[in-house]
Amino acid sequence: MKHFFTFCLVLLFSVGLFGQNNYKRTLKLMGSRFDITVVANDSTTANYYIDLAVAEITRIERLISSWDDNSQTAEINRNAGVREVKVDRELIELIQRAIVISKLTDGAFDISYASMDKIWRFDGTMTEMPSAEEIKASVAKVGFKNIIVNKEQSTVFLKLSGMKIGFGAIGKGYAADKAKALLLGKGVSGGIINASGDMNTWGKQAKGEEWKIAITNPMDKNKVFAILPLQEGAVVTSGNYEKFVSFEGKRYTHIIDPRSGYPSSGIISASVFAPSAELADALATSVFVMGIEVGLNRINQLPKVECIIIDETGNIYKSNNIQINKL
Repeated sequence: MKHFFTFCLVLLFSVGLFGQNNYKRTLKLMGSRFDITVVANDSTTANYYIDLAVAEITRIERLISSWDDNSQTAEINRNAGVREVKVDRELIELIQRAIVISKLTDGAFDISYASMDKIWRFDGTMTEMPSAEEIKASVAKVGFKNIIVNKEQSTVFLKLSGMKIGFGAIGKGYAADKAKALLLGKGVSGGIINASGDMNTWGKQAKGEEWKIAITNPMDKNKVFAILPLQEGAVVTSGNYEKFVSFEGKRYTHIIDPRSGYPSSGIISASVFAPSAELADALATSVFVMGIEVGLNRINQLPKVECIIIDETGNIYKSNNIQINKL
């Protein structure tokens, strides 16, 4: 269930009037590309705000990275099956929200996906499918119900030895949310945090226009089929048109169902619009795993959440309340 770079979101913005402009900086954070844009009167002020956002994203990475041996997440994983680990309240609350999304998606989203054995390869080296036994064994230690959170004591315990949690499918969205909240608190009137396609906006552009995104048809990356405004919210697109394997005429993507160990199939792009990038991030991956019918049904039950899905043959599906003005 590893998250991956989006391929179909393009930020459209203009230079402002009345002394304000959009200022953008691109850099690598959390192992991924981040584009941070703020509305400000001058470059000095803009750079100050962007530096604040970078510091906040870096702080989040130190907290949630499972690759950093000094992080609290790594400490939780080291003590799986051994003991509970006391962690910051912020991490407790993030894990609790992740568990809520796991329940909402019937386990299609699960931060314990990090426990999966890596038996699928999408680098062109696979010549045959893993056996049913191998696939079943690969997810033996996956299961959000084995993540025990004690909110009062601020502790986390993974019940199974060798179990791991990871925030690859939610972490960048959470970091974008936190950076946005910080800049809003500092009085930045408008901006956008683009965390490798996890896009979170607020306010308007310098010229007073809404932030807009262009959604590209993954069947032809040179063609944009819709441009949509993004107001005070987030959008995350998950796509898998490049990383897949085919056996006996069936296409298996690199987004794997943490419940079964089998890769998802049928969808090549899912864009989720939500109030927060954290939620959109988690649901975009979940839709792939749940499939078109179940995914749209679940999205339609959530307030202020919408979705656009493109299947393997280029057909477009959308949730009930989203309007697409095709170009």
